[in-house]
Amino acid sequence: MSETRRLRIYGIVQGVGFRPTVSRHAMTTGVLGTVCNKGPYVEVYAQGSPEQLDRFEVLLRSEPPRRAAILKLDVRLAHDAPAFADFSIIESEKTAGEIFISPDIAICEDCQRELFDPKDRRYLHPFINCTCCGPRLTILDALPYDRVRTSMAEFAMCPTCAREYHDPASRRYDAQPVCCNECGPEVYLLDRPERGRNAITEARAIVARGGIVAIKGIGGFHLCCDATNPGAVRLLRERKHRMAKPFAVMAADLEVARRECRVSEVAEDILVGHQKPILLLPRTEDGHVCEDVAPHNPKLGIMLPYAPLQMLLFSYDDGIRMPDLLVMTSANDSGAPICRDDEDARRELAPLADAVLSHNRLIRVRADDTVMDLFESRPYMVRRSRGWAPLPFVLQRPLGARVLAVGGELKNSFCVGVGDLLYPSPYVGDLADVRTVDALRETIDRFQTLLETTPEVIACDLHPRYNSSVVARMLAEELGVPLVAVQHHYAHVVACMVENDLPCDEKVVGVSFDGTGYGEDGTVWGGEILLADAYGFERLEHIAPFAQAGGDLAAREGWRVAVSMLGDKAPELVERVGLCTAAEARVVLSMIARGINTVTSTSAGRLFDAVSAVLGIRRASTFEGEAATQLQFAAERGRATAGADFSMPSGVALQTSELFSWLVERRLAGDDPNVLAYAFHVGLAAFVEGACLRARERTGVNVVALSGGCYQNLLLLELSLDRLRAQGFNVYIHSLVPPNDGGVALGQAMVAASRLRME
Repeated sequence: MSETRRLRIYGIVQGVGFRPTVSRHAMTTGVLGTVCNKGPYVEVYAQGSPEQLDRFEVLLRSEPPRRAAILKLDVRLAHDAPAFADFSIIESEKTAGEIFISPDIAICEDCQRELFDPKDRRYLHPFINCTCCGPRLTILDALPYDRVRTSMAEFAMCPTCAREYHDPASRRYDAQPVCCNECGPEVYLLDRPERGRNAITEARAIVARGGIVAIKGIGGFHLCCDATNPGAVRLLRERKHRMAKPFAVMAADLEVARRECRVSEVAEDILVGHQKPILLLPRTEDGHVCEDVAPHNPKLGIMLPYAPLQMLLFSYDDGIRMPDLLVMTSANDSGAPICRDDEDARRELAPLADAVLSHNRLIRVRADDTVMDLFESRPYMVRRSRGWAPLPFVLQRPLGARVLAVGGELKNSFCVGVGDLLYPSPYVGDLADVRTVDALRETIDRFQTLLETTPEVIACDLHPRYNSSVVARMLAEELGVPLVAVQHHYAHVVACMVENDLPCDEKVVGVSFDGTGYGEDGTVWGGEILLADAYGFERLEHIAPFAQAGGDLAAREGWRVAVSMLGDKAPELVERVGLCTAAEARVVLSMIARGINTVTSTSAGRLFDAVSAVLGIRRASTFEGEAATQLQFAAERGRATAGADFSMPSGVALQTSELFSWLVERRLAGDDPNVLAYAFHVGLAAFVEGACLRARERTGVNVVALSGGCYQNLLLLELSLDRLRAQGFNVYIHSLVPPNDGGVALGQAMVAASRLRME
């Protein structure tokens, strides 16, 4: 007895070879029918006996394409379906509904083998790809994901590539970026005569002799040099005016990565997986990466090649001996978005690089490299971009309104909410630079086009003068929709709730520690204990307030906050601890007394900076977070010295002001700064524990969410978790959403939709 079932498959089913896989499963089981890409889903009409259809469904669920992600499979009987003579793949059709866009996928093992096989027709082809790998989001114009709606549309396929593209039995069936050495994009040195093979050889030669090359990749340009050559790395730092911030490193293969870093099984799976982020791993003692790549840092940001052109930089048949480690840092002027086209490269990269290795495949959406740490053998996201964005988060129930959340000012990413899906964007950047603001506007427009949505409500940060807030106001006025301003630290907490799939109305004690955020009372917040759900929050506690003098300078010069916290004792103490001169201290104290360029602050980030300064670790930061991260590294060294039995004196961590005073006292007494740095982390975790205990006693809430940029500090995270779990709290943390400002848009979107639902 024959029947027909209609199957709709939702998830990452675009651009991953889903239709040919369905066709093969149909042939295996003897099922007749059709498969069609509808845009939001793949639709299958399957005809056969119940036993055949059941087996077909099992194969769909258990053996999907390697890069697919099935989020939902809807199966219904199709009583009015015609009789099918065979199983066929039919042309894509457009329909409305949920949209899932595949992120860009790293080169697969099969393509890598072909890339270096002299007998293969795609030998050394810089753009080799197949149905299972290659660019996706970054080349996409519109859905459904077909070649005519990508930046590959302008490249006519040669007859052989066209046959592969149209053959369901081919590994390149329906692979939209498919091309070969005879067709498709071409590499070249910008504004120089070298093209194709000669361009790659010259770029390799420049790097091999200690020069710098800007290289166009999948989602933007990198600046590249020899990571084992101190002179080359110093030259890059001088040209980029980036004297201490770590550079990312690309290793030729996994064995090289193992030589440079301690690679666990979990880390190995991530390094060789199809997303290939930059992974922060502990450095080995006998690695070859020079110290200037990541000065005074016990970890290295390392990744493996994910694009064929990157592999050709390491290995090519031109006789040039290349290093097996390359610096691969985002190619952009300080504060600007990553460069993506030749015009950007001419304007911004020409002064930095000795040559620019570009190509003529257009990048539609910028996608910087994802950066990831590991915590408790799980990913712990630092920057969510290539390989992950725009994978959506699926909510327990629909939002109730279409939402655009514009995000924060630093580490900006935005979020689009439609139905029961929240789509975080790739990393955009810091919005102090007008070029990044322009990139934000452009990327928002493209996302709304791809997701076929316009917002009914727009969310932004509470700070009225952030460029992100200005963009949000302009968009709200243009579209005539309401604007919801969301307090920064509250958005952090709700983002953690969303990632962990907590109900909108579940109350949590949110611990939100970061740099600065505009508070509802007009002061600077940043060390907050909140009682929150998606509908609202109450500020329960915060770290001890202090005066923050000097405006933006205070964010870079932690010694200013330390002077403020020392108070009247500052002039007599600052020189003893090497903080500043007595005259500088008096200037800061005078500014505070007169209220000149001074705000009241509870910023945990600035507290970290002040402690780093007073302990003589970093008086000021040359890049965001430098003083705080160096304090963490000192604390990790101090932990080894202090031992497992270390404990703080009773009462010191009742409030952060007492903790700071005790640290100063012990510093003056000559205690080891590394041990004191560890003591600070222990004391701050004890403050978190005490605040959460007081919150539970008052509210009965036993659920804690830890968020904010300070929880990028894995030592603070570990110490906080250990204490809270020991007290019986149910604690939620981030994993695939950054705890820093790159995650706030997710929280903003949920809050805005929830507030509309309340009205």
